[in-house]
Amino acid sequence: MAKYTCRIEADKSLYPVLLSNGNLMEQGDLEGGRHYALWEDPFKKPCYLFALVAGQLKSRDDTFITRSGRKVSLRIWTPAQDVPKTAHAMYSLKAAMKWDEDVFGLEYDLDLFNIVAVPDFDMGAMENKSLNIFNSVRVLASPETATDADYTEILGVIGHEYFHNWTGNRVTCRDWFQLSLKEGLTVFRDQEFSSDLGSRTVKRIADVSKLRNYQFPQDAGPMAHPVRPHSYIKMDNFYTVTVYQKGAEVVRMYKTLLGSQGFRKGMDLYFKRHDGQAVTCEDFFAAMQDANDAAFANFLQWYSQAGTPLVKVTSSYDPKARTFSLKFCQEVPPTPGQPVKEPMFIPVALGLLDSTGKDIPLSSVYHDGTLQSVSSNDQPVYTTVLRVTKKEEEFVFSDISERPVPSLLRGYSSPIRLESDLTDSDLSFLLAHDSDEFNRWEAGQLLARKLMLSLVADFQQNKPLVLNPNFVHGLRSILGDSSLDKEFVVKTMTLPGEGEIMDMMGVADPDAVHSVRTFIMKQLAQELKAELLSTVEENRSPEEYVFDHPNMARRALKNIALVYLASLEAPEYTELALQEYRTATNMTDQFAALAAIAQNLGKTRDDVMADFYSKWQHDFLVVDKWFALQARSDVPGNVENVKNLLNHPAFDLRNPNKVYSLIGGFRGSPVNFHAKDGSGYKFLGEIVLQLDKLNPQVASRMVSAFSRWRRYDETRQNHAKAQLERIMSTNGLSENVFEIASKSLAA
Repeated sequence: MAKYTCRIEADKSLYPVLLSNGNLMEQGDLEGGRHYALWEDPFKKPCYLFALVAGQLKSRDDTFITRSGRKVSLRIWTPAQDVPKTAHAMYSLKAAMKWDEDVFGLEYDLDLFNIVAVPDFDMGAMENKSLNIFNSVRVLASPETATDADYTEILGVIGHEYFHNWTGNRVTCRDWFQLSLKEGLTVFRDQEFSSDLGSRTVKRIADVSKLRNYQFPQDAGPMAHPVRPHSYIKMDNFYTVTVYQKGAEVVRMYKTLLGSQGFRKGMDLYFKRHDGQAVTCEDFFAAMQDANDAAFANFLQWYSQAGTPLVKVTSSYDPKARTFSLKFCQEVPPTPGQPVKEPMFIPVALGLLDSTGKDIPLSSVYHDGTLQSVSSNDQPVYTTVLRVTKKEEEFVFSDISERPVPSLLRGYSSPIRLESDLTDSDLSFLLAHDSDEFNRWEAGQLLARKLMLSLVADFQQNKPLVLNPNFVHGLRSILGDSSLDKEFVVKTMTLPGEGEIMDMMGVADPDAVHSVRTFIMKQLAQELKAELLSTVEENRSPEEYVFDHPNMARRALKNIALVYLASLEAPEYTELALQEYRTATNMTDQFAALAAIAQNLGKTRDDVMADFYSKWQHDFLVVDKWFALQARSDVPGNVENVKNLLNHPAFDLRNPNKVYSLIGGFRGSPVNFHAKDGSGYKFLGEIVLQLDKLNPQVASRMVSAFSRWRRYDETRQNHAKAQLERIMSTNGLSENVFEIASKSLAA
């Protein structure tokens, strides 16, 4: 930790803009067409936060008045042609500065805040003190060129890097093993920020989906590591979903246990104790405990044990005693280097529903031989947090007049896999009535997962596929309920991903899962045609694009209905999608219509793809979307199309964004990446070796797609293993790729 003063000198015509950390103290011209700038950062920071930018850039300028009345100059620097697309980023920055003051009492500490956004930055963004460096994709947006998802992502990432000013910069980590101390905590803060500015339920669903689709597989594979890793070869490889997303869930558990006020007290003490210091996860834990005079026995296991805990819950009701009991049994699966695990501290938020769907007031619970009061101040309590800390334990609720339906793990209060004895009728009841909106969605997802797994088994046994009419009825009622948030309806209408279903199988079968998911989508579209058509008609966008939750929700609902209808491959629905494509006034609607059309091979698809490219070929971020859409397509044999796109004039293997769009996009189609003939694996293996010579960081992220090769059948295993062995036998392999490939092979 040190204070830095930085003097920069450069040729003024080549490098007119000279930036570094802190406040600009002095600048001026020198002899020979050169100039200088003197920057001083008055706060101690670790060397990894030092930054220097010199180049030909232009800025969008604004100001922010802090709550103590200080005026802060804000500048977002980009290549000149990109400045018009920085308005949303500036809005996001000012919103983040105000939110951090309002929610955590944290005020910005300098007179100037700079952001620089360029197209070739390897990472999404970095929090260098007062000089945040961004990849353009995380800053640039206009209604014509960026989707709602882009706008939302920019809001979150701008907030994330700004929030690092306190959680990462003013207080930093003692060593790289403590990375989640700053990243997990700051992800949690950006999640809360986005939740407060949008829909909290929808944001929670999105974050949990990301955890399940990306972090759970990592926890279950050869790259499994604790939130605080024990060792690494190349630190770049530990900027992972475990450190970030699971780390954020660990922070969220503190808030679940302590409540908003208790969590704020813990944060205040953390900053009071450690401002200007490099600290550890234990220091954060101690601040939370000490500020609230609390005891969290084995909570630190979350930092040291890898793997996703599996919690099994069984319930029983005693009508004579009027008691309802819940028995919990937890186990943490073995992971590389950790064959035996200790029980975890698992907060389980729950409520109980009566037969009318209302929450039952909770008064007391019997646990560990003692009766514990749940309610306080004579106020009824409908959600309580149970602390599951042992391998097996039981909680008994008293004064329960009828057998309730338990609403377990409300708000997803712990990053675990939950198995319960809830029946399909219980889940349908929760989907219809639960006051916790996250658990309403979760109940629908559980029903969908069970249905999909059942149909996969039928498909594998060559039985005819039949869609359960109750499932159709449930989605029809959700789609027709005008009282529901439209984006919540979208989340409920979105089937679990193919990767999520494969994760639940003993041997993953990409072909069966893809066929079943496609079958369900087409059957739902057929059964709900009338409702989906009226949904498209009623939710068309007005001319002017507005980025707010009601407008985003309306667009999302219209567009998911369009995707369902287009899946039927009927001429009238293809024409409907074409009409939406032609009349769209923003990229969200235009790209959604393009994606709907792109599901089905044929001349219409080819023509519209060509039209889109000709329209947007001069905007590199829009072209990246075009690459990604084609790459992740599930059309048979798509690997050949992706190979051809490698030679497209707009593609450049040296540009990280292009690689993530095309190669990363291809990895996102399980049915093509995991093609039985090994063509997908062979393609990725070749690309990894080319990339490793250009950009080892990006190459290591690509090779991680092989890490769970043992999850598949013998034929696929042999193909994947051959590629890993080929990669490992290559001379001059980077440490980045070596670490991932060697751990994958050894698993």
